[in-house]
Amino acid sequence: MRLAAVAALALCTGLAAADPKPADGWTDLMKPAAWKKVDPAWIVTDEVKLEADKGRGLVADKKDGGAVWVNGMKGRLPNLVTAGSFGDCEVHVEFVIGKNSNAGIKFHEVYEIQILDSFDTKKELSGDGMGGIYPRADASVGYKHLDKGIAPKVNAAKPAGEWQTLDVAWKSPRFDAAGEKTANAVVVKAVLNGQVIHENQELMTPTGANWTKKEVATGPFLLQCDHGPVAFRNVRIKPAR
Repeated sequence: MRLAAVAALALCTGLAAADPKPADGWTDLMKPAAWKKVDPAWIVTDEVKLEADKGRGLVADKKDGGAVWVNGMKGRLPNLVTAGSFGDCEVHVEFVIGKNSNAGIKFHEVYEIQILDSFDTKKELSGDGMGGIYPRADASVGYKHLDKGIAPKVNAAKPAGEWQTLDVAWKSPRFDAAGEKTANAVVVKAVLNGQVIHENQELMTPTGANWTKKEVATGPFLLQCDHGPVAFRNVRIKPAR
């Protein structure tokens, strides 16, 4: 990802958010301390836009106290994983992606809602498009999808380069005293850019190549940052009431 004026992110200065004190129980995740590790190549800025030529990358000027995080010069940095673990929760994520870029959010690090540049796609909606619940996959054979995942109800994607908003209410799987699962995880509601894309949607297993992993009652929240240019702002999380 080409950046107009870029320097390594100095974590000691901290990263300010546009909404530094979210109310009603929200935890602001736009702070390095919220994550297990933040790569110093993250860019902090006030705004971001598509490259002028092909529009595939993102262009940003580094500014002190900016509210936007951009995933480095090449658009491929290690994923952000929260330092804390969460059960039932709500998340709010604002993001912008480059042309043909790919990202995602993951509950417990293993249940993914896809972020993809699929605004003008003519393909049938599926779990590997914007807002989809990602398909199961076999990583031993070139990451082959084993199903279509769970498609969003509508294609609510905006064009690459525009800010988009994803709000999700999440219900973790339930277990009995012996550790046996008694209820599946549920996307209670997911809203992308003001449109409902999932409602009361059960997840039988984790997604992608994680589908064989043992499920747990709580886990970290993850932002996928290693598949292409993406920027985030106003990311926050709170326990469900």
